[in-house]
Amino acid sequence: MISRNRLFYGSCLALLTTAFAFTVIAGIAFSVKSEFILTNAQLGVFTGVFFIGFTVSQAIFSPLCDVIGMRWIVRGAFVGHVAGAILIMTAQGYVPAVAGSLCAGLGAGLVEAGCNPLVAALYPDNKTSKLNHFHMWFPYGNLIAAVLLTLIFAQLGAGWRSQLILVLVPALGYGLMMFTAPFPQTEGVSAGVSVGESFKALFAPIMLVMMPMMLLTASMELPPSSWVPSVLQAGGINGLLVFGFVFGIMGTLRLCAGPVVKALTPTGILFGSAVLATLGLFLFSMAETTLMAFLTAAIWAAGIAYFWPTMLGYVSERNPKSGALGLGVMGAVGMLASFFVTPWLGNIADDRGHDTLNSETVIQIFEDVNTEFPAIAENAGPQGADIMDVNATVAGVLSEYEADGELPRGSTMQALRSVSGSGVESEVVGQAQAQLNPADNEGGRLSFRRLAPFGIILIVVFGLLLVRDLRAGGYKAEKLGGH
Repeated sequence: MISRNRLFYGSCLALLTTAFAFTVIAGIAFSVKSEFILTNAQLGVFTGVFFIGFTVSQAIFSPLCDVIGMRWIVRGAFVGHVAGAILIMTAQGYVPAVAGSLCAGLGAGLVEAGCNPLVAALYPDNKTSKLNHFHMWFPYGNLIAAVLLTLIFAQLGAGWRSQLILVLVPALGYGLMMFTAPFPQTEGVSAGVSVGESFKALFAPIMLVMMPMMLLTASMELPPSSWVPSVLQAGGINGLLVFGFVFGIMGTLRLCAGPVVKALTPTGILFGSAVLATLGLFLFSMAETTLMAFLTAAIWAAGIAYFWPTMLGYVSERNPKSGALGLGVMGAVGMLASFFVTPWLGNIADDRGHDTLNSETVIQIFEDVNTEFPAIAENAGPQGADIMDVNATVAGVLSEYEADGELPRGSTMQALRSVSGSGVESEVVGQAQAQLNPADNEGGRLSFRRLAPFGIILIVVFGLLLVRDLRAGGYKAEKLGGH
């Protein structure tokens, strides 16, 4: 007999595991770099393959959900989470650590591929609310993991390997709950919808509208979230505290999704969220004090809280024939925002931040680096190569300056960043940081301001969908024959 509560709570625990894995991998990154003597590029691979695994597994297995069943996909997620945690925990070098991060990402993508259609199948008459309840465990999970790592693991002085226990414990929990539990069929299978019909449903007019909207809603949420801590920290504001505040609001609002969905309908939620997210992000871009950062972050958080799960619920309710495939495609499209929009924001931040730099001071800093760093590198042991890479980066910028008469955009900020993060104990490193912080803060906030106007597209499209629903007598979810 299928236990709806067991499967739903197991799914929530699986998403909590994904959130813990995400936070732990980000948190141990620099410890991994120090122990295995990695370059910054290698460090980027270690953290970045998590998102690659997430997207790849979701894109590959969502179309197969109707064929192989959700049970096997969730089992695969369990294997990915556990294998990833063990590989990283026991890694004796760079390659197994990267393999572990990739496995954890694959597990995370399989959670999305298997559990989103599972929740939709368990609650066919209440998809949007329950998908919000399910997805609240990602922001809550990040917040819980950050608190545990800060208040318990850091206080105990536990090494970075022990932090992987945070991933294993909930993984084992949902494994016990779901590994042998009977699963329902997907909505599509139970209603006799073929895989071919699901693929055809991807080209329904509502999907052609909602897929680009998914890219925009995710762009308003994911890329700014990744920049918030560093941008605010550069301005002297506790970015991690604001980050936790945002996740707390998002999780709480998703917890309260039931009555909100009943009162506003999914279309009304998307319209209101677009207004708040656009306004909040624009105001957030002008926050220069801690109080303003918290106030504007609250508006932005309220706007983005419902975007992801409500978009999934809307598509599942309005185009149910797309089934698990439609949910997977929407999730994969949303993840594309991280690949394309995040670096775009970074380029804007570097370009705008460049204008705040004092050219004479920066040139003097770079000349001092070229004078001091080679001698420091000779006595730095294995880290000497990294220090000389920094020196080479700075020398390249100085060469461009000598050729063109002005500091090059983009590479100047990156050179300052490499000096600041070099780990060298020198006065010139502090001087580089003093130039970099105001530039990063100003450029980062201006990048948010550049992104905010895209929210107007969301306001218009969701507004038109809301007007259409009102003229048709209200929001109506479509149901498949099996239900």
